[in-house]
Amino acid sequence: MKRARVAYNGQILEAYPIDQSELILLSSGEQVAENALVWLPPIEVNTIFTLGLNYADHAKELAFNAPDKPLVFLKSANALVGHLARTVRPDNVGYMHYECELAVVIGKSGKNIAEENALEYVQGYTIANDYAIRDYLENYYRPNLKVKNRDATTPLGPWLVDKDDISDPMNLSLRTFVNGVKTQEGNTKDMVFSIAKLISYLSSIMTLSYGDIILTGTPEGLADVKVGDEVVCEIEGLGALKNTISAPNSK
Repeated sequence: MKRARVAYNGQILEAYPIDQSELILLSSGEQVAENALVWLPPIEVNTIFTLGLNYADHAKELAFNAPDKPLVFLKSANALVGHLARTVRPDNVGYMHYECELAVVIGKSGKNIAEENALEYVQGYTIANDYAIRDYLENYYRPNLKVKNRDATTPLGPWLVDKDDISDPMNLSLRTFVNGVKTQEGNTKDMVFSIAKLISYLSSIMTLSYGDIILTGTPEGLADVKVGDEVVCEIEGLGALKNTISAPNSK
């Protein structure tokens, strides 16, 4: 099942796709156009874990070796926005790039989870676009707040897809388009650390809780984005997450 969270006419509602239709079905029973809604992150988020260098080709692209253990940092919920939202490119920035990522949503609490049982703790999957501002990157092992934690720099959605609807989350194609041109393509099978390994590793350090999200990294193919660019991240079975780059103080 695919479902989303949206704001419409002063209410926060669940939303569902309609087969063979461009309209969206709301939990109120109304059917409305996609752009008539304010799309929210598809779940109310708890802790956000973000993986660096979790695709070997991406690490090579950046002239790094793939890590021998997960490279993890935390992200503030203030960074999240929904489908069709705008992300600001700060003034005087030389390089800001997208990162199409599979986001794993945790469905129940667990500590010291065995790798073979890890997927039992997954509620579902969604798409993240984890923008990074490379100007301020000192190194990939300690990305600072200016790189990854600015407000509205991580679109998430549009749909939360139940785990049972994704037969193999470790074999999903990912693609990014900038202004309709494909700039990034990869597959989750090329992750350095699988979803199960990540859940087991993180839960060995701290309790994972309902609503936690793991952003599992991005493949090679990054490119600078400019004000006015439309960026679409697609993941097989999950849909397409669309976002536009805007200037500071623009409406």
